Amino acid sequence: MVDGFHTRSLHAGQEPDEATGARAPPLYQTTSYAFEDADHAADLYALSVDGDVYSRISNPTTRILEERLAALEGGVAAVATASGMAALDSITSMLANAGDNVVASADMYGGTATYLTKMATRRGVDIRVVDTLDYDAFADRIDEDTAFVHVETIANPSLKTPDFERLADIAHEAAAPLVVDNTFATPYLCRPLEHGADIVWESTTKWLHGSGTTVGGVLVDGGTFPWEHADYDELSGPNPAFGIDFVERYGEAAFANATRQRALRTLGNQQSPFDAWQTIQGLETLPLRMQRHCENAREVATFLREHADVAWVSYPGFEDHPTHENATRYLGSEENGDGESEYGGMVTFGLESGFEAAKRTCEEVDLASFLANIGDAKTLVIHPASTTHAQLSEEEQRAAGLSPEMVRLSVGIEDAADVIADLDRAIRAATQGVSASDSEGEETR
Repeated sequence: MVDGFHTRSLHAGQEPDEATGARAPPLYQTTSYAFEDADHAADLYALSVDGDVYSRISNPTTRILEERLAALEGGVAAVATASGMAALDSITSMLANAGDNVVASADMYGGTATYLTKMATRRGVDIRVVDTLDYDAFADRIDEDTAFVHVETIANPSLKTPDFERLADIAHEAAAPLVVDNTFATPYLCRPLEHGADIVWESTTKWLHGSGTTVGGVLVDGGTFPWEHADYDELSGPNPAFGIDFVERYGEAAFANATRQRALRTLGNQQSPFDAWQTIQGLETLPLRMQRHCENAREVATFLREHADVAWVSYPGFEDHPTHENATRYLGSEENGDGESEYGGMVTFGLESGFEAAKRTCEEVDLASFLANIGDAKTLVIHPASTTHAQLSEEEQRAAGLSPEMVRLSVGIEDAADVIADLDRAIRAATQGVSASDSEGEETR
């Protein structure tokens, strides 16, 4: 029986191939599938029976990934997408009509903010952004036209963790589902579906895969939201495209199946079989990697806190972090035998010398890589204000939890001492470089 997290990450969704005995997941690199006969083909297209028709909709390799991720997140079904943003777009396309609104926490990834405020609004969906920890504001802004409420498990880049159970109660009181981006935590650290969330989505590009080679995303259906008692025409009642009632046809997995047939099938934002196969390989070591990410992040954060050129450090494991209590309550591996919380692999910090020093630090690193990603086995660094969140105004950036002097650090699984030495040298060089530039500027005035 597949129970433990380590075991699920290796076995869920897959058995040895019956025909060949192959133990590793097969790669079904095919676009299409032969029909048994004309009636079988008609039944598949009418959704009267389940089966594969075209790999834009479903694929046996991709299904292994979906079933494994559903098992890890504690959901009833999952849909793998071409990227994390494709997962968010699929969720929005399924739940929000023109005239509806989405209530979202202010602390969120820049790409999510840009999607919601610059793309969803073009489709007539109103976006209401509220302070992540202002639960009264959530209650005030949610109304009968709210399609869903959106938060992040560990916000990018503020690293805030909201009170999921409280938010779920507020959302459900208004008959709205709670949607959670679980990318920064992964199901190793947090399973929001266990705390009242209805749908979880992630970028599989990050820690789930872990090697920085494969872009992908996933959405996981918790199977608990009563779609039949809310106003969602894609899920309950005659579907606009198929005429069937997805709740009646698929029960608790209605959302995942409706998303597959109405989003993937129409938008073409599915995850390819090869990318899914690659991601499955990464999942096998997810718990081992996450444990090391968490351990290293704590060591690095502790070092940075004592650094003379560092103004501040944000790390959920520190008691002075604004959501340390929430993080302690909601984060932590079920496999962690000592019962202590784990706080993820992300650290952010600010440089005493400000914006220019933060940018220069990213240029000065050697072991760490200066690039726009997180969750690799290797340590990654970036300056959010000039890159990932550059499309936001400074006011919007600050509302999202970042400041001009912030450096975002995704701590890898190298030897922590080597990461620390690299950061120390880079910070000192950047600070000295800015000081020298300031001195030259003073002399030429």
